[in-house]
Amino acid sequence: MSTLDARISALEAEFRPLSGVLVAFSGGVDSGVVLAAAVRVLGTGRVVAATAVSPSLPASERDQAIAFAGSLDVRHELPRTDELSRDGYRANAGNRCAFCKTELVEVLTPLAASLGIGDVVTGTNADDLKAGFRPGIRAAAERGAWAPLARAGMTKDDVRSTAHRWELPLADKPAAACLASRIAYGVPVSAEGLARVEAAEASLLAALDDAGLAVRDLRVRDLGDDTARVEVDASLVERMAGRRDLLAAVVGFDRVELDPRGFRSGSMNELLPDPVRYR
Repeated sequence: MSTLDARISALEAEFRPLSGVLVAFSGGVDSGVVLAAAVRVLGTGRVVAATAVSPSLPASERDQAIAFAGSLDVRHELPRTDELSRDGYRANAGNRCAFCKTELVEVLTPLAASLGIGDVVTGTNADDLKAGFRPGIRAAAERGAWAPLARAGMTKDDVRSTAHRWELPLADKPAAACLASRIAYGVPVSAEGLARVEAAEASLLAALDDAGLAVRDLRVRDLGDDTARVEVDASLVERMAGRRDLLAAVVGFDRVELDPRGFRSGSMNELLPDPVRYR
């Protein structure tokens, strides 16, 4: 048995003792594989997907999540979360994600209970547990949510490979963190700020498409003081640098700059003076 086979078996084994499960389904490949695994083991009648709807979730991500859950013929709940009501979330210090995940689990747990489900699970994988900066993981675990992928030892590569093996449509879906991840720590998070980032990314994506430039990863980072920093695939940086008209497509900001290093997941963490304190 290959390592991947063994880990898939371990993942499926996590679900067998359960009478039912609610999957915190963000729309990404990690929680998508968790959802698909749960359905494979328990069937559609004992699995519920829940995608939290709030200003931090891009509308495009919500729509893709709905489509994927529909493809599995699984019940899909869209509860509203109100992380913006939490002072710590709005303040946007290095532990912002802890407040977001607290809100998420505290909404999903009673939802699960109302459906007669005792287990809430997330898409945290084994690589996430080894990463140095994940304050949200601890907050979710402290409130009873658990992570089947991590328990099974499945890495991000394992997740992608499993999604391909199971022919899931999100197998190659790029990472898509919440909109708040685009806002520099210390810059307060607001519904208006989240909407501005979403609109800026949508307008830039449309401009790139019109220019015939296919992009996989794109972020518009709000640095404060009406300044935006654009991150795109490293292979596109040189071409973008020569096309000021593309940067001009970024709406809502007075100043727009291009990051010469290209897209980097979690690049906002680089701006924290002491990220260790938030682990």
